[in-house]
Order: sequence, then C-alpha cells, then structure tokens
Amino acid sequence: MALLPAGWEPAADALAGRTILVTGASGGLGRASALACARAGATVVLLGRKVPALERVYDEIEAAGAATPAIFPMDLQGAAPHDYAALAEALERQCGGLHGVVHGAARFDGLTPLDQLAPEDWQAALQVNLTAPFLLTQACLPLLRAQADAAVLFVLDDAERVRKAFWGGYGVAKHGLAGLMAILHQETENGPVRVHGLLPPPLRTALRRMAYFGEDTLQRPLPEAVAPAVVYLLALDGRAARGDVLDLRG
Repeated sequence: MALLPAGWEPAADALAGRTILVTGASGGLGRASALACARAGATVVLLGRKVPALERVYDEIEAAGAATPAIFPMDLQGAAPHDYAALAEALERQCGGLHGVVHGAARFDGLTPLDQLAPEDWQAALQVNLTAPFLLTQACLPLLRAQADAAVLFVLDDAERVRKAFWGGYGVAKHGLAGLMAILHQETENGPVRVHGLLPPPLRTALRRMAYFGEDTLQRPLPEAVAPAVVYLLALDGRAARGDVLDLRG
C-alpha cells in the first residue's frame, strides 16, 4: 500500500498536454475525477452510457475554463471487443493519443445471497467491473505505450469488506480487478505505462447508499475529496506509487 504525500495538491498544469479517458464519467468518483483532471490541465474524454449526464459534466468542465472535453458514449455492459478497438481508433484519430485511463465505472445491484442472485446480474457485474476494464485497457495499451509516460488507474474496493456475505458478483469482480492490476503491473513495469490502484474511503455515493441503506451517508466525504489523488497517480509525481495501491482510507 502507498499513501498520498502529506500536503500534496495538484498544480494547475500537473496534467497539461495529457489526454485522460475516464469511464463512468457522470457518476460519483468518475465525475469528480474528470473535473479534477480537467482543472489540472488535461483534455478529458468522458465515457459513459447516458449522454445527457455526460453532457452535464462536459458543461461543468467548460464552465471551469478547462480544455474542451470529448464525449464517448458506451454501455460497458453490452460492449464487445470491437467496440473497444473502435474507441482506441477514435482516440488516436480525434485526440492524437492517450496518456491515462481512469477506470471509474462500477455496477452494484445491492446485497444479495448467491443462491438468489439472478444469472444475468452476476454476468453484468463481472462484465462492467472486471471484463470491461480488461478489454478497454488492452485496446488502449498501444496508445499508452506510444507516450513517454502514461498511467492506468483501477479503482478498487476494500478486500476485507467485499469478500463477506452478499456482495455477490461485485465483490468477486473487485477481487479479480486487484489481480488484473497486479499482473498488468508486472507485464508493464519496464515500459512507459504505469499501473496503479486507488482504494478510496467510504464515500457519499449512490453505491454506498445501496449497500448501507441505514447509514447517514451525509457523514461520508464527497468523491471530490479523493479526486486529487487521481491526479497524483496520473501525473509524474505518481511514479513513486507505480504498481502500488494508494490507500486513502486514513
């Protein structure tokens, strides 16, 4: 586990000249990450399945005076390998390349015993939370390797928490995602592509409310509180945490 350096704050040009792809860009941490990257100078590509929601984030970024973002609609649950190949081609053609990927998308349908879990919900959870990050990263690796420095960031979850009863396909997928991160790091550690994990604290998000419906989520920090750590891992300073999980649980 790695820790964010004490007092670290992103400079206005920390990601200047970089193109960053953020999945789940209209959701809690995805939206906060996209805004933070844009404020740090990046050109952000917003990926998600609901265009109106992505357009709202687009407008927020433009209102902040940051570089004009791009929108790429995609439903990760139904996306096939050729869709990710088309995305990579579009990034190269329209953006000139890619410097970072933030896997911020997540699917969680609530706590359910395994013997009551619908097969389609199991498949959807693994598709969105594990298979999609693999396929997207695989498609984008040639673009990332073309840069002098690039980063892939996987958003993880507390392994001790999601291995307990009722976490279903989401819990299994998050364990698999940690394994994917570790393997990819070993396969890329001698090249320009850095691999990182981000372990946020419990946040004030819709996912948290679904899992802990009796909790007062207003006592939890907003996703914006951890977005600077996303910038840290994508920026050159993040090289110190290469191949590691940045633990923000305090």
